[in-house]
Amino acid sequence: MTTESSPLTIAQLAELAGVSTATVSKVVNGRAEVSSKTRAAVEELISRHGYRRQRRRSTPTALVELVFHALEGDYPVEITKGVTNVAREHDLTVGISDLRRDQSTTDAWLEGVLRRRPSGVIAVFSGLAEIQHEQLARREIPLVLLDPADVPSGNIPSVGVGNWNGGLTATRHLLELGHRRIAIITGPDAALSSRARLDGYRTALDMAGLPVDPELIGRGDFLIEGGLAAAHRMLRLPDRPTAIFATNDGQAIGAYHAAHQLGLRIPDDLSVVGFDDMPSVRWAIPPLTSIRQPLTAMAAAATTMLVALAQGEPPAQNRVELATELIVRASTAPPPAV
Repeated sequence: MTTESSPLTIAQLAELAGVSTATVSKVVNGRAEVSSKTRAAVEELISRHGYRRQRRRSTPTALVELVFHALEGDYPVEITKGVTNVAREHDLTVGISDLRRDQSTTDAWLEGVLRRRPSGVIAVFSGLAEIQHEQLARREIPLVLLDPADVPSGNIPSVGVGNWNGGLTATRHLLELGHRRIAIITGPDAALSSRARLDGYRTALDMAGLPVDPELIGRGDFLIEGGLAAAHRMLRLPDRPTAIFATNDGQAIGAYHAAHQLGLRIPDDLSVVGFDDMPSVRWAIPPLTSIRQPLTAMAAAATTMLVALAQGEPPAQNRVELATELIVRASTAPPPAV
């Protein structure tokens, strides 16, 4: 008779689930040939009782699984550079997945990861579910979150950036130039980075003794099209903003397009600040002022952390946060004289 706290062998799990040991073995090892109902039942038993591993363990593959929410724009390129630089030093190969493209086959993706048994997984702007975190942990596959979409649960290591301070710095820069009608284009409400950048914006206005005008908060989605729509609405207000803080560079480019469509010149009529400082924004016309998010360094830090975990070394700290930096270019200037 087993207790709730006793780890079970494959045979004991099979007996409780009413299936063969071969079926349980397939679930444990991430094989695909099991029905979703059976898999859920076995996973629930493992979650409740634990799983007693056999003495023989498979050797991890010299592979880092790099998982993106979506492969779009410069963002994944900069992340991949940082991961690859460190992985190369340790003779590790980097595999890349796009969860949004493979949304309908996320379970199949995870099964593939469990089957390949990589040295570890780096999830970027994490779209992994809690159960997936647990499945990786049960197979002793290290996981590190990079630029996490929300506050990491449990003791999952993560690497992020000072988003609140970046939002504060961007808004202060515009205030110091003399702007008082400063708009913001946020990212998705669910994203931790978006909420933190918005909070930094609000804090800067509060410290300057200025109220936050709800009409000057444009809801975006971190995409150019979202920035275009939000900027277009705010720039058509009777008392339009003289500056826009876009919480990523893509939305800042959307704001550029909205200004052009409305006959406004940057920075003569409108100042714009972005966030990320992607390499391409220096070629915008005019070059974009942006908050530099050190994506390559963040990715390198996450990979270094992952390599240590794969070698059985606990991280010095579970949460690493790198600093942002304001890069001033030609898209910001004092507001037009009234």
